Amino acid sequence: MITAAALISSVRDPADFKSGRHFAAWLGLVPRQHSTGGVDKLGGISKRGDSYLRRLLIHGAGSVMRWRRRSWAWLVASENVGR
Repeated sequence: MITAAALISSVRDPADFKSGRHFAAWLGLVPRQHSTGGVDKLGGISKRGDSYLRRLLIHGAGSVMRWRRRSWAWLVASENVGR
């Protein structure tokens, strides 16, 4: 709930982003990139954008990954609900 409320208050119009990657870049979740002579070098995440929202999303993803170790049964069940 907190992450959803922060996301809604931070993003004016989701249509402003062409793709999920553009949204992730706006948040600062994509690797920093430096390209020269056809060689791409990727660094750490750029950490630009809304640091509070980025922190909420990273903590939420970590929580899901810890919980994932226990079971993916909830995901399988949710996929079969609409069928």
